[in-house]
Amino acid sequence: MRISLTEAGKRFNRDWVFRHVDLELEAGRRYALTGANGSGKSTLLQLMGGMIEPSEGEVRFGTNDNPTGAEDFHRHLSFCAPYLELVEEMTGEEFLDFHRGFKPFREGLTAREALERTDLSHASGKQIRYYSSGMRQRLKLAQSVLSDTSVLLLDEPCTNLDEKGVRLFRELIETHAGGRIVVIASNDAREYADCDEVLNMESWKPLRR
Repeated sequence: MRISLTEAGKRFNRDWVFRHVDLELEAGRRYALTGANGSGKSTLLQLMGGMIEPSEGEVRFGTNDNPTGAEDFHRHLSFCAPYLELVEEMTGEEFLDFHRGFKPFREGLTAREALERTDLSHASGKQIRYYSSGMRQRLKLAQSVLSDTSVLLLDEPCTNLDEKGVRLFRELIETHAGGRIVVIASNDAREYADCDEVLNMESWKPLRR
């Protein structure tokens, strides 16, 4: 799998968030996407995942020999972000079982085993509405990192996690990132310390007049 951005840019109304992004994201590599708050990290991450369209340029998925349309790319993608909502009426196990029906977990893990991997087995039968913010984030990590997908996009993945949670995140990435395209949007060096390449949003900021 490969994600290619050619002269890609995004604007809202008349304001350009970024322009002239040329990138080749390759399987088996981890990329950090850094930049000041409001610099467009989340927007570029969503562009990489086909969730929004560029205002200019092109984003291609797959390879030249085996291209994938944006409408089908979601099958290959896992995404984690603080602003994604969870189904609060479900228990943790119900939520992961529901998700697993669309995207199986790596290693054939069950929902209960995925909860064990993220230190949530004690809350498997508890409704998500009663989860703490840190527990919710670990559930999102279970749903994304443990899914058997070739692309993993993570927006500030350690939000609301304590030091133990940060260590858990890094262990999950070390164990389950192999062979995938991984992009981590963050300004926290603990989250992207093991990335192969650091991409800074300042490289694509439009000139101010």
